[in-house]
Amino acid sequence: FPKSRVVITALADPSAPAKGTKQKTQDSGNANAAAEKTLNAAQLRETRLAKVNKMRDAGVNPYEYSFHISHDSLELADMYKDLKDGEESSDGVNVSIAGRIMLRRVFGKLAFFTIQDSRGTIQLYLEKSRIDTAMGDGAFNDMKEWTDAGDILGVEGNMKRTEKGELSVYVTKYTLLTKSLLPLPDKFHGLQDVEKRYRQRHVDLIVNPEVRNIFKTRAKITSHIRRFLDERGFLEIETPVLHSQAGGAEAKPFVTFHNALQRTLTLRIATELHLKRLVVGGFDKVYDMGRIFRNEGLSTRHNPEFTSIEIYQAYVDYHAMMDLTEDLIVDIAEKVIGTTEVVYQGKLINLKKPWRRVSMHDLVKEKSGIDFASITSVQNAIAAAREFGLDVPELDSCASVGEVLNVCFEELCESHLIQPTFVLDYPVEISPLAKRHRTRPELTERFELYCVGRELANAFSELTDAVDQRQRFEVQAAKKAAGDEEACDVDEDFLAALEQGMPPTGGLGIGIDRLVMLLTDSASIRDVIAFPTLKSLT
Repeated sequence: FPKSRVVITALADPSAPAKGTKQKTQDSGNANAAAEKTLNAAQLRETRLAKVNKMRDAGVNPYEYSFHISHDSLELADMYKDLKDGEESSDGVNVSIAGRIMLRRVFGKLAFFTIQDSRGTIQLYLEKSRIDTAMGDGAFNDMKEWTDAGDILGVEGNMKRTEKGELSVYVTKYTLLTKSLLPLPDKFHGLQDVEKRYRQRHVDLIVNPEVRNIFKTRAKITSHIRRFLDERGFLEIETPVLHSQAGGAEAKPFVTFHNALQRTLTLRIATELHLKRLVVGGFDKVYDMGRIFRNEGLSTRHNPEFTSIEIYQAYVDYHAMMDLTEDLIVDIAEKVIGTTEVVYQGKLINLKKPWRRVSMHDLVKEKSGIDFASITSVQNAIAAAREFGLDVPELDSCASVGEVLNVCFEELCESHLIQPTFVLDYPVEISPLAKRHRTRPELTERFELYCVGRELANAFSELTDAVDQRQRFEVQAAKKAAGDEEACDVDEDFLAALEQGMPPTGGLGIGIDRLVMLLTDSASIRDVIAFPTLKSLT
């Protein structure tokens, strides 16, 4: 996990009095902070609750309803970038800003806070005489007594750059907007426990700007995808999450029960079948981006709920889907990330077009020398794989040459596909929803996009022959009856739609989480899902 060590980035205040300067070394505000370090979590909470009660006793609400914000930290940094050291703004602008206290230093009649808002951090310059004049005697001391790191504070004032060059809000008034009952992690050690980061994502986001940037980038990527497709005439139409039976992929579903209908339902494992029914109904360009649920294991690449987008376009084939995939991802890289050369876990990935396009057969032949196109029996295919030196349990369950080919691809080729590569023409046995290849009927017109050794996208020339589709569903149903929990059943509703007639169609699915991982250099899928599924602590 790169970024697993998370620290608060606020530095020691550059405008604070230098060491050796005569000052009050023990202040009530700093004394409170020092005392907190000796308390356990329960005692800390009680101490802060006592401050809440003191505020209420003084007629001050520790949990305000609203606060007017005129600027954020980034805007102020840009507006006053030319302010000279020691200079105070003279433009007459009264600024108001709010954020979480990340660093708090008090020196007698002077205090320096660093607050963090959604766009960065800024220093507050708090002077006793100035605050007491504006708010009344005792206001500065109350602030010292009541505030802690982690509280949310709103302030008003003008801008000032300290003698040591730190741009600051020169505060006249403050409002404690939310009193925090729990402390932030120690600023020198941060939140280092990876599991705790995921379980306490709110704290992770507070103390680690890089984590916030990942989710900002993710939001920009998904927004850009929608804009890219909408500009090309695609419509986003939401499809059901609750299905009467799982379909559209080979995966074990989550099962639930609808009390009013007295029906067992599953959470969707794909949006494919409903989107293709929309194509039958006359929507020539349609997509759905949303959560998918698969009752599978956890890993750095897998989370039981994840985000995918499925895109369908009538009257095109898988070659058009390759072009669309390439154009879309390159456009994201250029306009969201700012470059088509990205570094992922130390490897330089070049996303510039064109990407390599190569068949599964050719890739396996490159690695092993085995030409599966010339092998006609599964026994000979297994023997050839073992003779090469591949002896994995998956070979024992292979019932066709195509299945052996796929095992060899997964074991020998996948991890070596570092640069973006379209892998074409998958065996029909593992592609139940793809149209047969127009010149090689044992294969399908299907591709998967691989990059950094993992699948990012999957696409077909969609199967439009209802009779062929039924036969493939029946093969899948037989596998399920034999104990394969990932095989699908015969979906009569979808077959009825297909018998109505679906135009030639290209279909594409892209894993959003894995794409974000690539473009943000995130090692684990949990780094790009705000609240990933985790094991129970009990």
